[in-house]
Amino acid sequence: MSGSSAGSTGRTRVLVMSTTAFTVMFAVWMMFGILGIPIQKELGLSNVELAWVSAVAILNGSMWRLPAGMLTDRIGGRKVTVAMLLATAVPAYFVSQATSYLMLLVLAFLVGFAGNLFSVGIAWNAAWYPRERQGFALGVFGAGNVGASVTKFIGPAIITGTAGATYLFGVDGGWRLVPAIYAVLLVAIAVLTWVVTPHHDRMPGRSQPVATMLTPLKDVRVWRFGLYYVAVFGAYVALSVSLPKYYVDNFGVDLWTAALLTATFIFPASLLRPVGGWFSDTFGARRGMYFTFTAMLVTSGILMMPNGHVVIQQADGTLTEHWNYSIGLVPFAILVFLLGCAMGIGKAAVYKHIPEYFPRSVGPVGGLVGMLGGLGGFALPPLFAYSNGWLGFASSTFLVIFLLTLACAVWMHWTVVHMLHEGSPHLSDWFEPPPAHNPLIEAAHAEPLDASEPTGSPSLHVGTTTTTAPTTTTAPTTTPETAHAPATGTEKQTTEARA
Repeated sequence: MSGSSAGSTGRTRVLVMSTTAFTVMFAVWMMFGILGIPIQKELGLSNVELAWVSAVAILNGSMWRLPAGMLTDRIGGRKVTVAMLLATAVPAYFVSQATSYLMLLVLAFLVGFAGNLFSVGIAWNAAWYPRERQGFALGVFGAGNVGASVTKFIGPAIITGTAGATYLFGVDGGWRLVPAIYAVLLVAIAVLTWVVTPHHDRMPGRSQPVATMLTPLKDVRVWRFGLYYVAVFGAYVALSVSLPKYYVDNFGVDLWTAALLTATFIFPASLLRPVGGWFSDTFGARRGMYFTFTAMLVTSGILMMPNGHVVIQQADGTLTEHWNYSIGLVPFAILVFLLGCAMGIGKAAVYKHIPEYFPRSVGPVGGLVGMLGGLGGFALPPLFAYSNGWLGFASSTFLVIFLLTLACAVWMHWTVVHMLHEGSPHLSDWFEPPPAHNPLIEAAHAEPLDASEPTGSPSLHVGTTTTTAPTTTTAPTTTPETAHAPATGTEKQTTEARA
């Protein structure tokens, strides 16, 4: 077998097993979205207490993403994945034995460790796939988010079909059987991953000092990508655990129906991630982000409106009602579906940026961005509950998402406009491309921006280097010192213009 064939086979096995492991780990991480409803009844929890059960699981599934990504770059994704699968199986089993709120809270926190596998898989697959295919590969891996719907499908049937029974090792039926099943499944996948994936792993950060791996984190764009990921992933996680109860409380459906309706949000938000990766590979991640934020603003803007009407007091003192508004179950579910579609594309677009800007630091950068997104998923469920209490209407959940998305969209657009203005200052007063042979434009092209630059077209100043934009060709200008220099996060000027 040739080296290229072996590499292709190896990367396919890595992608398949990492995606399988991530799907199951994500199911474990998100299982309290369905299990929380019978748990709340059995333990007598308030809505805020229940929100904190999901929140602490999300917290622990986010806070270790940075070191997990760095460790993957240093020792390989195979070892880290297997270790995390086995480490999560233990608390998953003991969730089935929880008898108090405090015990459940501690175990939920420990089970949440499963969420950190995301940054492991991102770094692992990025090490195995060439740059031109990384968007698609990372999108396929990220589709493991669909694991959030696994419990939505199997949970209600197991809960209702096994209630009152006792199984192996004294595990009771009902909701307690679900985490016990997951524990067994995690151990099985750990063994399979160890056997199937290549024994000679790729470790791009094996020789890099920790300080060098952390250097890109000083770049503000890393934190900007993290905020984007809070909107497209953190909000996705928060809605995945909140929507079942939202449907039950506001539309009066049963648990099984609420689970299926929630799955119509989870599936597009997960399975469209490969489409978002392909779109970003083909048309650029920036276009993907503009589409994502526009669609999220429109859908969440409609969903945040509370049912009701406007009451106007007339001059004679009479009251009249106007603009009666209410949203039914079907249009609500359709809008949530479209919101999920936008998030699925956006999640891939955000992670397409990372190997483009930081090809040698995918592990730590991807880990930090994933950590910030996961921390958003930790903060949002309690914020949903508190905003409902403060404002008095359930749709305030989507008001929170709308404001978050608006902040991301404004920051991204400001960054793009600022970048383009610096690159083409002679166009700052134009709303449309200027007419040909415009004397102002010709004068701008005739005089260099700096005495040290050659006469010609204006220079593009981005980051720490200066590149003279050629007038007759699109190839970037290089010097002998830079012609063979490896790309780094702060040197990817051409990518900045695209993304």
